[in-house]
Amino acid sequence: MAMERVGRLHRQKPTDKQKLYALHAPEVECIGKGKARTKYEFGVKCTLAVTNARAVGGQFVLGAKTVPGTPWDGNTLATQIDQVEALTGRRVRRAYVDRGYRGHKLVREGLEVFVTHTRGIASPTIRRELRRRSAIEPVIGHMKADGLLERNHLAGEIGDAINSVLAAAGHNLRLLAALLRKILSAIIAMLLSVALPARNAGYAAA
Repeated sequence: MAMERVGRLHRQKPTDKQKLYALHAPEVECIGKGKARTKYEFGVKCTLAVTNARAVGGQFVLGAKTVPGTPWDGNTLATQIDQVEALTGRRVRRAYVDRGYRGHKLVREGLEVFVTHTRGIASPTIRRELRRRSAIEPVIGHMKADGLLERNHLAGEIGDAINSVLAAAGHNLRLLAALLRKILSAIIAMLLSVALPARNAGYAAA
């Protein structure tokens, strides 16, 4: 197996489409980012969905899924919508996506898809919610930095899929833990505000 990969690496040419980028991980793909600082990334494309409105605990991840084969973003939209609906048990009424999804062919009853920087939207609610689409970028950054989404230590395509789900679950658990800490701090502060005056009054009466 190893020698076969070495031979494939030796025979491949720059113009080949299915190139081998890593001997230890043949599933690694070259993903064009189109950004000045990061033109390409090597790995497997992952699609994420988060809540549009900020919840009490923060911006929670609703769906995370790897899509091997470097598909066009518009072709991954239906898969992500299906996953969100399956996990939440709720129908998605509006989806807000970036410009990489322009030209998507997804048409479903009761579903509206809005692309960022689209002009001519009359509804102030849609415009406000569309501006909140950029809130997904910090979530992706936290998942890459804190959730090991950027560097996967699990092998194979199944490992890639598991890592994306675990990174999303870890992000949600960190938000819940931070929310619980705030609630606990508020409860302790409330108890102290009640207990300290009563204790001081007891000393005064003595």
